[in-house]
Amino acid sequence: MFRRRSQTSPEDSPVPVEDPKPHGTPGKGRPTPKRSEAQGRRRSPVTAPANRKEAYRLARERDRALRAKQREAMLRGDERALPVRDRGPVRKFARDWVDARRLPGQYFLPVVFIIMLMSMVPFPIPVRSVVLTVYTLSLPVVMVLVLASSFWVSARVKKEAAARFPGESLKGVGFYAAMRSSQMRRLRFPKPTVLPGGLPVALKDTAGAKR
Repeated sequence: MFRRRSQTSPEDSPVPVEDPKPHGTPGKGRPTPKRSEAQGRRRSPVTAPANRKEAYRLARERDRALRAKQREAMLRGDERALPVRDRGPVRKFARDWVDARRLPGQYFLPVVFIIMLMSMVPFPIPVRSVVLTVYTLSLPVVMVLVLASSFWVSARVKKEAAARFPGESLKGVGFYAAMRSSQMRRLRFPKPTVLPGGLPVALKDTAGAKR
């Protein structure tokens, strides 16, 4: 008969094996996470819109912010955001050439507006007749000056652009400059980057900030 083996004595109990890691090195203490779990923890939580109305509102806000960013880039003259008609070194030269000068065309609308206001003021009859005469005669004179200035600007810009940018296409650059010269400075697009006289706008802003 086989005798039942007695319980293991304390001397026969297995001796724990020391951790081969050097002292002071902490162990993981937990199982290695799966790749999907780790990637899920790294992702930032995305809150979905509560309903369709909320989704439309968020879409409108994103579109509004994008349009504002594009408009800001266009106004400061960023080539990547400008329309095709305003791109290129030749068009940039034409804009700067016009913006660096005080031309008759930019005063056309303010002068016409002032004359129209004066014609509506209830002056005494003798004064009113003089104002109406000035109004009637001044409009053709102003228009002739603006047209003459536009032709001069067109020819001058085209000539200087041809000398400065040989091999570049000059198609439409004269008309482009003439149209810009007939606009008020505040309404020009893209915004002027030079002041009358040729000083860059950025240098003036820097000088004003120092004062």
